[in-house]
Amino acid sequence: MSSPTNVGAAAESAPFSMKAIMGPMMAIVVGMIMVILDSTVMNIALPTLMSDFDTTVNTMQWSITAYTLALSAVIPLAGWLTDRFGAKQIFLITIFLFTAGSLLCSFATTPDQLIIYRIIQGIGGGMVQPIGMAIIFKLAPPNKQGAVMGMLGIPMMLGPALGPVLGGYLLEYATWHWIFLINLPIGIIAIMVGLRFLPKVERKTVPALDFWGMLLAPIAFATLSYAVSEGGKDWGSANTIVSLIVGGVALVLFIVVELLHKQPLLELRVFGSSDFTIGIFASWLMTMALFGSFLFVPMYMQQVFHYEPLKTGFMILPQVAMTGLFMPIGGKLFDKFGARVVSVVGIAFIAAGLFYMSQIQADSGAGYVITATMMMGIGMGLSMMPVNTHILKVAPRKLVGRVTPLVSAAQQVIVSFAIAGLASYMGNRVEEHMTTNKGDMAASLVSAFGDTFLVAACIAVAGALLALLLRKPKTEEVDGEDAVNAPVMMH
Repeated sequence: MSSPTNVGAAAESAPFSMKAIMGPMMAIVVGMIMVILDSTVMNIALPTLMSDFDTTVNTMQWSITAYTLALSAVIPLAGWLTDRFGAKQIFLITIFLFTAGSLLCSFATTPDQLIIYRIIQGIGGGMVQPIGMAIIFKLAPPNKQGAVMGMLGIPMMLGPALGPVLGGYLLEYATWHWIFLINLPIGIIAIMVGLRFLPKVERKTVPALDFWGMLLAPIAFATLSYAVSEGGKDWGSANTIVSLIVGGVALVLFIVVELLHKQPLLELRVFGSSDFTIGIFASWLMTMALFGSFLFVPMYMQQVFHYEPLKTGFMILPQVAMTGLFMPIGGKLFDKFGARVVSVVGIAFIAAGLFYMSQIQADSGAGYVITATMMMGIGMGLSMMPVNTHILKVAPRKLVGRVTPLVSAAQQVIVSFAIAGLASYMGNRVEEHMTTNKGDMAASLVSAFGDTFLVAACIAVAGALLALLLRKPKTEEVDGEDAVNAPVMMH
């Protein structure tokens, strides 16, 4: 009887069969669907959570911000941990942590408890995708890797489409607790299938862990996110100033440590390439702007239009559909025209959709929102792949293997900044408009949402202007082992 350890060797010598990897594929797909569903559900659930916990958007947004910061902290550790302890063991542990965190979230009775439990979820969820993709990539032969990795795109497309609808259904016909409890049976199935089918992979000798980088990064990014959140209310407050100082010092120390470490947590030397720096900054601005739609459009529909969560979930589907439809179009245009033209056009669509949303009124109706979100979906589909592929291709060749964890972790940090900053800004605008509108909450909400969408549109415009500077890469195409990073980065 053959040992699971020899699966990789056997796969190389025997003719490849898709059936042979369906077991590991099923475990990884189930795990990825669970994590992606949960992330998309939270955008729909935020108004319900605010009402149930009797708190503000500025407080409740930390249930998302803390989660994304936890993701950013563990993503760079995925490679080191799998080499040190084995991919199967770490994958199963991450699924268990995410499932346990989900169970704890369902029992939360205060916003603080929910935020802490979401951090546990994030620690588990951050490594599910990169580890799962690496396992499947190694199991498939080189001539089948494209087809096999394409199958992993299923949860990436299904999650954003099903998440809002499933979340809306559970919020409307059950309670918010079930958006977390639903993960329990899914997580148990993923663990059982993983124990049965995931192959054991030999452990490798690993370099010393970048301890100081691992310690300083969460301190820097968490305190800076808090500073951005507090700054939305008052940039001169003691909380804001102290957080900026602590976060700034920690960030400077983190940069110094990473530049001096032989095997840093995040490879910051890649920023020595101006083409890479321009590309990733354009990507960051696009990501920040997009969260103007992901987070605040569902809130607007529930708080201003008074739509039920399920109807809100269905209304987000056209945006997801446009993204899926235009993503392959963006890929073909990228091959023909390069990153600059396609990225600028795509980000311009995002900016136009957000500006359109900034002019919305309480009586604008569902068609208005769908039109705006479809514009943003088109922009996301056109720009996401070209920008990310450009970043990979312009990275210095000797550092390309370490680009993916840097980009993935940095994107989560930027998301946390965007959520904290925009939520705080909106809360502040509601208070100001309440004064000018003599306590009219409905009118104040409409005006505050409009202001917030306008800020997001301006961020997108800045991203489009920066994308004008993108140049054709001078480096060669990525091949060999470096190509392992490409599928992960595309997500």
